[in-house]
Amino acid sequence: MTKEEMANLIEQSAELGAKKALRDIGFSDDDALLSDVSELRSLLDSWRSAKRTVGKTIVQALTTLFLAALMAGAYFNVFTDKQ
Repeated sequence: MTKEEMANLIEQSAELGAKKALRDIGFSDDDALLSDVSELRSLLDSWRSAKRTVGKTIVQALTTLFLAALMAGAYFNVFTDKQ
């Protein structure tokens, strides 16, 4: 058997194995596979967007709390009686 024949045999075996694996998990139809992969990518993009939004919200809340504490400290320092 030549190297080229061996390479073709390996390629065919890999392709058949991949198709069998996809069929075993329910992706027997090529159109359904493309649709499902597209939906998974969309879901992943939504997840990433949600994570980014949560991160920004946390940073904004912490910044607001810090500034409110500074303002409260300044208020009590300036407008309270010092004895």
